[in-house]
Amino acid sequence: MKRVSFAEFGGPDVLQLIDAEEPHAGPGQVRIAVRAAGVNPVDWRIREGQFLKAHPIELPSGVGLDASGVVDEIGEGVEGIEVGDPVFGEGASTYAEFAVLSAWARMPEGLTFEEAAGYPSVVETALRIIREVGVRPGQTLLVSGASGGVGSAVLQVARDRGIPVIGTGGAANQDYLRSLGAVATTYGDGWVERVRRLGQVDAALDLAGSGVIHELVQLTGDPQKVISIADLAAPELGVRFSGVAGSVPEALAEAADLIARGKLHIPVEKSYTLAEAAAAHIDSRAGHTRGRRVIVV
Repeated sequence: MKRVSFAEFGGPDVLQLIDAEEPHAGPGQVRIAVRAAGVNPVDWRIREGQFLKAHPIELPSGVGLDASGVVDEIGEGVEGIEVGDPVFGEGASTYAEFAVLSAWARMPEGLTFEEAAGYPSVVETALRIIREVGVRPGQTLLVSGASGGVGSAVLQVARDRGIPVIGTGGAANQDYLRSLGAVATTYGDGWVERVRRLGQVDAALDLAGSGVIHELVQLTGDPQKVISIADLAAPELGVRFSGVAGSVPEALAEAADLIARGKLHIPVEKSYTLAEAAAAHIDSRAGHTRGRRVIVV
């Protein structure tokens, strides 16, 4: 089978499309014929070697955590799923023609494989950081870098829970943020004052890692009311860096429910082939994403 792999840490040029042995489902796992794989910032951060202390990996390594596809192999002890079922979930080395998933859910009706591949990690992350930051219905949440995949999910989950959101994003994404229920404003010079004019901020999330932790603490008045998923230096200012996933099966179940109820939709901004994985990483690292990027197999 074809799989994207890298044999050394480095830039996107270390990614290679290779012939590899097919993986097989172990106990508690399923294997899917991959139809699409989600492109996440964690993918290129791992490729660059940023998380070696927390998550050491062996080289050569595959790439990708999220995928959608059709179940074609079921591991020991797995119940409630059959060969041929369309699923989306999280596993390992998902930029490939076949991948093993450790957590999954059946795809809601009407969802394409391309769309489904963009949900698993971003929805788990969104649900986790909303919980960790402790924001409650009626309190205002500030989301810095709100137009990407995680931000798109945060805004819609918050809206479903009655949490008002102020979202920062590029000028081209202001209408998009408003369409997801946020009060939108641009980043750049003067953004802190623009946010202050919009009202009190009770909690804040840093999703872009653009060096705004100090300002988010100022706006909330308390570093404990700020969570970052993108700035590894956040703990130096007393802000928690959230990088360890919670229950992915629970998150997938909630995602499927939100999608089925019409409360969650994350658009696919751009699709790539397996051979274009390096370009996908370059674009993801550049930011300014509206929704999700995925690799179609």
